[in-house]
Amino acid sequence: MFSLENSENWYVVYTIPRWEKKVAKLLDSKGIECYCPLNKVARNWSDRKKIVMEPLIKGYVFLKVDPQKKWDIKSIPGIINYVHWLGKPAIVRTAEIDTIKMFLQEFENVILSDNEIVEKDNVIIKQGILMDYKGMVLEIMGNNARVLINSLGICLTAIFDKKNLHPIK
Repeated sequence: MFSLENSENWYVVYTIPRWEKKVAKLLDSKGIECYCPLNKVARNWSDRKKIVMEPLIKGYVFLKVDPQKKWDIKSIPGIINYVHWLGKPAIVRTAEIDTIKMFLQEFENVILSDNEIVEKDNVIIKQGILMDYKGMVLEIMGNNARVLINSLGICLTAIFDKKNLHPIK
């Protein structure tokens, strides 16, 4: 039987807030390969400026562990749990970790943001009967968005799940 889980995959764990670097150090001291992406950020204090290393992805650490021993790491202080996807611990490919490492070597003061949809964004609908139609977000209501669709000389307004909308740049 084929399994995606092998020693070449990385897992992601939730940490106690502001414990990312401590957890990475504890994992490293136990011989567990881990990666806490750190971002160089300029901080200003009243008397000086300083470059500090802050976790890029707050609350998360990547680790590589033998699948048979993956549950043993929950005993390490600062680790809350694995990040789950479809009921199993999420797996991150090595190529994705390498991409993050290369990006952070190339750039400083990286800002991490999700692809948040906001009012007045132009979007394309990804699913449903109006798939591939374009429109403009009029209102955000939790996980839903009201979208104006201009078509055939009339204006239609519909409510869509935000995950079914993709911003147009």
